[in-house]
Amino acid sequence: MPAGFGTLPLHFALPDLPRTAALATALAPLARAGDCIALWGDLGAGKTAFARAFLRALGVVEDVPSPTFALVQPYDTDGGPVAHFDLYRIEAEAELDEIGFDAALDDGIILVEWPGRAGRRLPDDRLDIVFSLDSSGQRAATLTGHGDWPARLDGFAP
Repeated sequence: MPAGFGTLPLHFALPDLPRTAALATALAPLARAGDCIALWGDLGAGKTAFARAFLRALGVVEDVPSPTFALVQPYDTDGGPVAHFDLYRIEAEAELDEIGFDAALDDGIILVEWPGRAGRRLPDDRLDIVFSLDSSGQRAATLTGHGDWPARLDGFAP
């Protein structure tokens, strides 16, 4: 995760998928149009599981596929438009124009897997969630809020 400003990180153990879903469900009502939620972590760390639960918490009932091949999956939710990006296959920042990255951020909430590939286009004001998986298979998430996220995360407990 890039260096920057923000809250002291909040750390949560994610021993199973229901706990990951509980974290996403608790965060979903805090998100609003113009928010970027950057999902950092290696393959299998829980990014897509979190995104699915986040979208379900906002009322999405249809299938929520990983956007690995499509690069972006848009959703109309109870909380407004949400675009789920997977930038793993992005090779240059200019490709973000082709998939509507900035427009999606202007219109609603964006969930971004592999956010490091957005380079300078990743908004400074965002919520970073770093998903980790240790050698014993235990998952965890560390949240760092930037912009007005520190105030929204004050007292946060899923």
